[in-house]
Amino acid sequence: MAIISKSQKPFVVDKDTKILVGIDLPFTKSNTYGYFSPTLTTVEAVKNNIKSLLNTDVGERYLQPTLGLNLKKYLFEPATEDTNLLIEDEIVGSFRKWLPFVEIKDLKITSEETGAIGKNKINIKILFGIQRNNQSLDSVEVTIGE
Repeated sequence: MAIISKSQKPFVVDKDTKILVGIDLPFTKSNTYGYFSPTLTTVEAVKNNIKSLLNTDVGERYLQPTLGLNLKKYLFEPATEDTNLLIEDEIVGSFRKWLPFVEIKDLKITSEETGAIGKNKINIKILFGIQRNNQSLDSVEVTIGE
């Protein structure tokens, strides 16, 4: 996860295609940029960070025991507004700690029951921006569960 240092220079919009920002997820082989495919812009790298954070369970990451969210525990809870508020609070709190430079503009949480046993889903759609770049509005969709 990226953490912003307060001592760094101001945010610079990605205009140079020769500068690579991070590694694209899922890992794929690149014939152009080395072994792994890179992310070419900060927004792409932040999208990968958001997806990774939402899909990581607390305690799963070695040497970072508080990184992640426990969203799987909500899969079999009743699909109510209270449950959605609990999920939203957990996401917002985790973003404040691990992705403080990401500003959540809109957060939509929907639960889906397919009728089959063990096939519940939580769909999360986040519209976000990077705080020091007003032009970087993008969205990420993540599905937790089957």
